[in-house]
Amino acid sequence: MPTELSAGPVVLRRAQENDAAAVTEAVEASLDYLRPWMPWATASAATLAVQRERCRRVEELWAKGTDYIYHTWLPDGPLAGCVGAHRRIGPGGIEIGYWTHATHAGSGYATAAVRVLTPHLLRLPDVDRVEIHCDELNVRSAAIPQRLGYRLDRIEDRDPQAPAESRRLMIWMTP
Repeated sequence: MPTELSAGPVVLRRAQENDAAAVTEAVEASLDYLRPWMPWATASAATLAVQRERCRRVEELWAKGTDYIYHTWLPDGPLAGCVGAHRRIGPGGIEIGYWTHATHAGSGYATAAVRVLTPHLLRLPDVDRVEIHCDELNVRSAAIPQRLGYRLDRIEDRDPQAPAESRRLMIWMTP
């Protein structure tokens, strides 16, 4: 996987430990926006120690080839969000997840990031599908796979993981 990708209005750069301060700042500023949909969006996630450890762990996962996490940056430097690919959905599959800094919500940055990342993931020798999972009520998140031509493969019942979630998880798949 490339360590940097140009995605139109943003640049995706492989997450690194020295990004921890910027990520901490973005998470802290976005907690109210992220908390309804992201189970990890807690006050402790907005600490430098937690983000430094997360970034270290992400570097290890990248080296193992199990997760590819990118921080999404604006050309002038501020962190706009994060997009990652995770091998947690079984053989042949990889799941994309994303979040956006509250200031940049609705900007199209996450869509641009997923658009550029998807074909790179499909070129991995053991990947034949890319999935995006989001709660049925998370309309903003669901708009991204719809916009990019992913198809709604199924809706599964599950226990809510975050405060605003329903019991229905949409699973979008590359065509």
